[in-house]
Amino acid sequence: MLIIGSHVGFKKDSQLLGSLKEALSYGANTFMFYTGAPQNTNRYPIMDGLTLEAMTLMKEKGFDYSKVVVHAPYIINLANDKDPDKFMFSVRFLQEELERCSLLGIHKLVLHPGSHVGLGVDAAISNIAKGLNMILGTYDVCILLETMAGKGTEVGCTIEEIKRIIDLVDDKEHIGVCLDTCHLNDAGYDMRDFDSFLDDFDRLIGISNIGCVHINDSKNVLGAHKDRHENIGFGTIGFDTLLSIIYNKRLLDIPKILETPYIDKEYAPYKYEIKMIRDKVFNPNLLNDIKEQKEL
Repeated sequence: MLIIGSHVGFKKDSQLLGSLKEALSYGANTFMFYTGAPQNTNRYPIMDGLTLEAMTLMKEKGFDYSKVVVHAPYIINLANDKDPDKFMFSVRFLQEELERCSLLGIHKLVLHPGSHVGLGVDAAISNIAKGLNMILGTYDVCILLETMAGKGTEVGCTIEEIKRIIDLVDDKEHIGVCLDTCHLNDAGYDMRDFDSFLDDFDRLIGISNIGCVHINDSKNVLGAHKDRHENIGFGTIGFDTLLSIIYNKRLLDIPKILETPYIDKEYAPYKYEIKMIRDKVFNPNLLNDIKEQKEL
């Protein structure tokens, strides 16, 4: 069965229940969210009553709760330990996110590996593994290292770099990978040859370690190292290629999450993109259709 959803909000007064209802409005059967703003440390207590209501509604709607994903905030950077206080802040904040996931009953947390900011890739990989080894296993949550585009000094833009981090992690049960199609394209992996990419990934890391796939088109040419997402079918990867990834038999049981841009920074495209994906028919007028429907 296709497991498809998108990024959704997580608000103070509705929390997981609000996230679920937003996902349902898009016709999704999974979703991903931040437990607070991704750019700061502001967090509010998890309300167990809302979590229980959400879990009950998920059962009614046939949601597989094990496929729901949390995304760690951007401000966590385990790759650079030049300032020990900042490094330990990232470790502590990530551990707090693991605790929040545990309170919500969620077992998948996507994490950007980080940026070395001049320390170099080798030192960064060692630092990331060191930070992960300080916290993994404290909660039953699997951290999924996201494949990155290679913008600036980002670490994790090649399978080999991701593998090197995983090799240094002690708790292999709680470490995995989140593929991002835009990031892979921008890092230089041709998504038109996705099965060959999966063959290489399986040889180096193992397909069983893929816990989530972010489905995004890209505004950039292959290997641009820029990380600019585009709506499904409107970028350089293209609808047919993305569809072949979404329906790839080796990834059928893995949640697919859309992180595509809002139309005019105002209108969520997810309901329409998910329908297009389910119907397997590209609508070249989709973006204008969304704007027209929202403006009625």
